[in-house]
Amino acid sequence: MNNGPDAPPLSLEAVSKSFSGKPAVRDLSFTVRQGEIFGFLGPNGAGKTTSLRTALGIMTPDQGRVMLFGAPPSQKNLRRVGFLPEERGLYKKMTAEAVIVFFARLKGMGRGEALKKARALLDQYGLGDVAQKKLKTFSKGMAQKVQILAAIAHDPELVILDEPFSGLDPVNQRTLESLVRGLADGGATVIFSTHVMEHAERLCDRILLLSKGRTVFEGAVSAALDAAPRRVFVETDADVDVAALTAAIPGASAAREGEAETEGVRWRVDLPEGASTQPVLHAFVDKGAPLRMFEPMRTHLHDAFVELVEREDRPS
Repeated sequence: MNNGPDAPPLSLEAVSKSFSGKPAVRDLSFTVRQGEIFGFLGPNGAGKTTSLRTALGIMTPDQGRVMLFGAPPSQKNLRRVGFLPEERGLYKKMTAEAVIVFFARLKGMGRGEALKKARALLDQYGLGDVAQKKLKTFSKGMAQKVQILAAIAHDPELVILDEPFSGLDPVNQRTLESLVRGLADGGATVIFSTHVMEHAERLCDRILLLSKGRTVFEGAVSAALDAAPRRVFVETDADVDVAALTAAIPGASAAREGEAETEGVRWRVDLPEGASTQPVLHAFVDKGAPLRMFEPMRTHLHDAFVELVEREDRPS
């Protein structure tokens, strides 16, 4: 067991958790590295919140082991963690400043230090002018921003955010993305869960994709994107049979889409996951076939997730 200064911030080993006999998390293992942004991804009901609560010692696993900084979760090492739960909850009759000070002091900060940090955070994130206003007067987005600031006011080494983008408008989502990057740039390790893949694609060093309580992928975002099928759109003359032209490309299938916007016709060519689109281009060049447009479709993490989940569900 590594419980020295170089111990990973969080490690789960073969963790399982059930409720009333129904598995929520099944044999989950992963390690989060120091200083990285780690995305915990999956659809609603995949087991993300259960996994994070188990990681923090809020829930006890039925089997397996959780290690925070090389030791089981305890009051001592939980002070090194900042946590934003999925269910938002604040003291509506308190001011924004008072709430942040309160949570910072719960994590061991002195009152003066907590007050200084609260004011700095509120100013930094555009809430300085409402620091003395009660939260009951805040919009949902403003209140959520205050709760996020309360979770990080004590300068935690590990920040865990459960669905932090939920309920935020696009402007505040971008602000939160900047906050997450800033935390990582400052040396903190950040874990966030989400079912919206775009945030993870922009932010994460590594991700874990969870479906029905099981891991379907863990690794770099680029490696996950390689799992997505490739697709390219081409426009050519009406008499060109793109299906025949690309028949020799392994795993390729072509379908006519209809008339092109200018002249000729538009085709869609599907390729296996991780495949290059260049053989399609070479097929046109080698045969001397006219090519008016060649447009590879950009692969998104959402496409990769769908493919990985479907692959997991296919009969072996």
